[in-house]
Amino acid sequence: MLCRMTRPPDFANIDLHLVKVLHTVITDRSVSRAALRLGSTQPQVSAQLKRLRVLTGDALLVRAGTGLVPTEAALALVGPAERLLKEADTLFGSARVGRGFDPATADGVVNLAASDYLDPLFLPRLVGTLQQLAPRLQVALHPLSADSDYRRKLASGEVDLVVGNWLQPPEELHLGRLMSDEVVCLVAAEHPAAKSPRSWTAARYLDSDHIAPTPLHPGARGVIDDFLALQGLSRRVTVRCAHFSLAPAMVAASRLVLTTGRQFCERYISQLPLRIVRCPVAFPAMAYYQLWHDRTHASAAQRWLREQVRDTARALAGEDNPSRSRA
Repeated sequence: MLCRMTRPPDFANIDLHLVKVLHTVITDRSVSRAALRLGSTQPQVSAQLKRLRVLTGDALLVRAGTGLVPTEAALALVGPAERLLKEADTLFGSARVGRGFDPATADGVVNLAASDYLDPLFLPRLVGTLQQLAPRLQVALHPLSADSDYRRKLASGEVDLVVGNWLQPPEELHLGRLMSDEVVCLVAAEHPAAKSPRSWTAARYLDSDHIAPTPLHPGARGVIDDFLALQGLSRRVTVRCAHFSLAPAMVAASRLVLTTGRQFCERYISQLPLRIVRCPVAFPAMAYYQLWHDRTHASAAQRWLREQVRDTARALAGEDNPSRSRA
């Protein structure tokens, strides 16, 4: 007795649009209506239906009076076709790139690495915004420190976004500019630079005792010292501090000079005996950025996160600070 072998389907002749045609034709029970829904023409859909009949080995739609009705085999194919289209949308459609992201219902974890140079209110304000708009989202904040290889962590997905300031940001990463700020000096109220601003020269500035953040990696100097080196200059850094938010209190109790953005300094001058003075070296504006890897560039969830970071930074930069003083 001879057994008839079923010919396996030729998947090379099946594309996703053909599955969509199959689902639409069967559910609409009309070639003309299916053509309208698909944005196609009746002859094109008829030709595709012919291909589907060959591939499935079934008539799919048959005449019944003045209309068409699906066969039993066709009805059995509706569910698998619908599931396949949904899976394809997960792989390649809105779910894949996050176009359907809804912060109110989103869960998961976002990993943000940030320096505290921009503004001491930045991270608290950002976290408050994320908690309000995406209450189910978990936020993990990572420091930018000497042992933090943020390039590798962005590439591996350990970190989603990095916020900081660089004289020359890494070229291989996507970059979003957040704000720029005037570079000033923060000193104690009794510091000679505050007492006698006219005597605050570049030579005296360079010869002072300075406090600076701990470098992000061994051998790094930071944006201030990088710029000075380009001018053939150097200053005497006597204190390195890994916690930048502690620097103002150290400055207030010493003759140290902190060189950084005006916005950061202004948060402290009403709390501590400090003064903001002009920097006698002409530094360019300090630029703050957010950096991300190409692996998250198309994700709408990540786009939404970047928008919150941008809006928070710009809102803080635009706020009127009653303690603002341009010495």
